[in-house]
Amino acid sequence: PEPGRCAHFVLRKRRFCRMIPAPGRRFCGEHGHEEEQNDRKRIPCPLDPKHTVYEDQLQKHLKKCNSREKPKPVYFVQDINAGLKDVAEIPEKQVPLSSLSIRELQNLITRLKKASNGLELHLKEQILSHQALQEALSDPKNGESAFKHLKQQASILGNMERLHLLGPGRCFVEFGAGRGKLSHWVDIALENIEGVQFLLVERATTRFKVDGKHKRRDSIFERLQVDIQHLCLNKVPILEKKKLPVVGIGKHLCGAATDLALRCLVESYTTCCDGKDEEPAPKRCRAAQTEVAPPKSAGNESTTEDHKPVAGIVIALCCHHKCDWTHYVGREFFKSVGLGPVEFHYFQRMSSWATCGMQETTSKASTSEDSEDQTDDTEEHEHTLSRAASGSDTLQGILSVEERKELGCLCKRLIDHGRIEYLQQQGYKAALQYYTESAVSLENVLLTAVPNPSVIPEPTI
Repeated sequence: PEPGRCAHFVLRKRRFCRMIPAPGRRFCGEHGHEEEQNDRKRIPCPLDPKHTVYEDQLQKHLKKCNSREKPKPVYFVQDINAGLKDVAEIPEKQVPLSSLSIRELQNLITRLKKASNGLELHLKEQILSHQALQEALSDPKNGESAFKHLKQQASILGNMERLHLLGPGRCFVEFGAGRGKLSHWVDIALENIEGVQFLLVERATTRFKVDGKHKRRDSIFERLQVDIQHLCLNKVPILEKKKLPVVGIGKHLCGAATDLALRCLVESYTTCCDGKDEEPAPKRCRAAQTEVAPPKSAGNESTTEDHKPVAGIVIALCCHHKCDWTHYVGREFFKSVGLGPVEFHYFQRMSSWATCGMQETTSKASTSEDSEDQTDDTEEHEHTLSRAASGSDTLQGILSVEERKELGCLCKRLIDHGRIEYLQQQGYKAALQYYTESAVSLENVLLTAVPNPSVIPEPTI
């Protein structure tokens, strides 16, 4: 071993450990069990067995171990956005899609087409751009993958501008923020506008974050490391103090994360949640049915009467096969067309047919996260396929690739329509549109929602 380094030889790396042991020791703390000293015994840490600790120092170690449970932030409310959990609705054992007989599959397809009758299946194209990204879009240093992300972000900002959501005195909440690129471009677009705040929601720690590079003092970036399922926006100090209208945004918000974000905005945020165990009331949506106009004085606190909780929602959808019946906001719609959790389970798996077989590199499938920013700028959502949708299953001989693609798109639209009806019932004018070309991203549908002007309550005199 090198002088002053641990004497443990790491077989896997074919070298000695490079940690520095304590004075008078031959081994570091991790490998101290190899050195008997006064019969002290090292045991695996009960919080994380990947490291060891002296048995006689266990209690002291548990108080400072990095794997100990951290105190919950004030905005953490257990399962506040999870939705109703009726275990009786969910079958104990779900049969894989590939195990269905031809007759059962045909019956499932028939029910899918029947439930889709009358739905708007041909979405309007709203492929827009924004001047804030023009310089980056014309920069030849950006590669093909970066260019695709820039085009999507430009279109999302263009749609936000179309809905008059880019304005002063607002708080932009980016769900599944990852590195925070979408918020970055929104901040660039609002360069000369004051009183803008950003909350970046991400449950995992993220490297190479871009929000830390902002030097403007009139825009505030704050990260909330919490699962959307447990996020109570009412308890976030900035929103609790300033009562700013919120604009919920997200780029490639996977599966159930979209449903959790919608419920977080239109239920838990518009309902005062004082207790940890209080369930948000699904029908209390009066607070959401308010005007979109910004407050008169940007950056200042507004009164309770002037508080307009949710000014709008703009979320690029993705990964429907990761949806969950327990969190899905459109369960009432599914029940209204004679469908339930069993059909939802199959339709969510079939939704991945919309993107399977479209590329030659499907064997390079990777696990999708809440944001494309958590990978090295690759469209991992286009490669994430369930086993039920892979080309090796028994369904390949029953349906052609084109038929599978058509049925997959039908499943996506059915699931998304449930979300649209949910938002409409909550007092929002909601819509689905294509925000980019399929050549840029196969997950190219954008969900937008603003408070419905027709149901804005008359001002009290």
